[in-house]
Amino acid sequence: MNAETLQTISVGPRDAGWAVRISGANDEQTFASGAAAEAAARRLAQRRAAAGLPSRLIVRLRDGSVAGRFLIPPTLEAA
Repeated sequence: MNAETLQTISVGPRDAGWAVRISGANDEQTFASGAAAEAAARRLAQRRAAAGLPSRLIVRLRDGSVAGRFLIPPTLEAA
């Protein structure tokens, strides 16, 4: 897995809802619930995997602590 292609997708709390952020990007997507944000982040990671790109997914709780860390490798079909 190449560190240059490994991108971090993070889910975390915002003042009003939840955000999905992508390393190296200046924008974020906001969602009303943490579940919706996590689902969107997982879909994004799976699209990257299908394109042959690995992702690191980090999900944070409302207090900022890490609830989970996941490594999503490229799918076999993409390799």
